[in-house]
Amino acid sequence: DYLASVDIKADTFTDIEANPSVTTVEKATAKYLESGADFIVAFGGGSPMDVAKAVGVVAKYGGSVTDYEGAHKVPGPIVPLIAIPTTAGTGSEVTAFSVITDHSRNYKLTVFSYEILPKYAILDAELITTAPASVAAACGIDAFIHAEEAYVSTAASPFSDALAEKAMALIGKNIRRFVANRNDIEAAEAMMTGSLFAGIAFSFARLGNVHAMSHPVSAFFDVPHGVANAVLLPVIAEYNALADHGKYLTIYNDISPIPAYVDKFEPMMLVDAIRELCTDIGIPENLTIAINNASKTGTVTKEEIESKIEPMAVDAMKSGNIAVNPRASRQCDIEMLYRRAL
Repeated sequence: DYLASVDIKADTFTDIEANPSVTTVEKATAKYLESGADFIVAFGGGSPMDVAKAVGVVAKYGGSVTDYEGAHKVPGPIVPLIAIPTTAGTGSEVTAFSVITDHSRNYKLTVFSYEILPKYAILDAELITTAPASVAAACGIDAFIHAEEAYVSTAASPFSDALAEKAMALIGKNIRRFVANRNDIEAAEAMMTGSLFAGIAFSFARLGNVHAMSHPVSAFFDVPHGVANAVLLPVIAEYNALADHGKYLTIYNDISPIPAYVDKFEPMMLVDAIRELCTDIGIPENLTIAINNASKTGTVTKEEIESKIEPMAVDAMKSGNIAVNPRASRQCDIEMLYRRAL
């Protein structure tokens, strides 16, 4: 309506699901080319923004989004893209990643290229005030995990650390408040800004085992991305504690209402604080519950879930995030972590 009021013609494509698929990218690309549009406005959460990036690539250079899977395969600038997030969030408005589900192989592929960064990102905190509490919680904890994983990544730098630290402070101190009342505009602004800083941080420092393992969970069981991350976070934080060299204390003080000091802090205190935060904002207690909550066909049996652990671990090991996780991981470690999360 706003574009029409200034005589700019616009067509819309709104048929985008959570964990968007290759098929959705194909449909959206066809609609874009048919419209004769000059640029794309991605309005929504991470799913519309990731689809818009993929459309920007395929509409410009042809083929399928699967042709651009991996790092730096996009040959040049894509269709100009303006990103307006309505969740806080994925940070997709400032990231060099597009994550798309390929149902033909139950796999979430990633296109990584600085060419797909949106030209403009517009943040308006009022746009996230209508989010349900469950969405605010799942998206908010996802944003926090972006910062946390970038912060402990072996690819972290002083630049990414500065952004991750600010993101964790903004999100950690406001997520409970925002989930409690989405109309708290001050908390909403902190969440949106924190999400953006976290997105920039992980574009440079990458992520870790949480995201490597959550993508297969979403691909195989359709668990919302933020929920899958949140359920895995305490399990991975406990696993990574062995590699901590002081950063856990900073993370702990960003999310715990009770401050800790160097001489009285142990890494397991962070694991407990993460579990407490997840409980407070309504995250499922474990992966079994999360998978069953997401099921559209009824109860998913323990045997069904167990049968997918090995293929999920195989897919997780394909992620570049495994390589920068602070504690080295083999496939058997990933399988063990999935079982702990269940």
